[in-house]
Amino acid sequence: MGTCLNPGNKGFQEMLQSEYVDKTGLIALLNKTMGTTGKLTCISRPRRFGKSFAAKMLCAYYDRFCVSRGFFDGKETARTPGYLTHLNRYHVINLDITGFLSEAKMQRKPMADV
Repeated sequence: MGTCLNPGNKGFQEMLQSEYVDKTGLIALLNKTMGTTGKLTCISRPRRFGKSFAAKMLCAYYDRFCVSRGFFDGKETARTPGYLTHLNRYHVINLDITGFLSEAKMQRKPMADV
């Protein structure tokens, strides 16, 4: 299922090597809420609209156990206040609920059906 605690920037790095559309403006919106009462943010999108891509980007940006500046320096978020303040400064928990559900379904099936 992958690493849930501090997953690093590998997922985002792989995304950048494909046809990537810069969505890093989302980071600036989240950075504005840091330390405020509005710091809990729900990012919802319809199915197949990039929630996993956004999660990988956010993991790469916030995860304190990797160095991601080179991935973001040329992006939209690099031109915003607070960019370096929050870059690679936090512990990150990444929970892929779809992955948990798939794993649970696999564990419920009898071995003969797998």
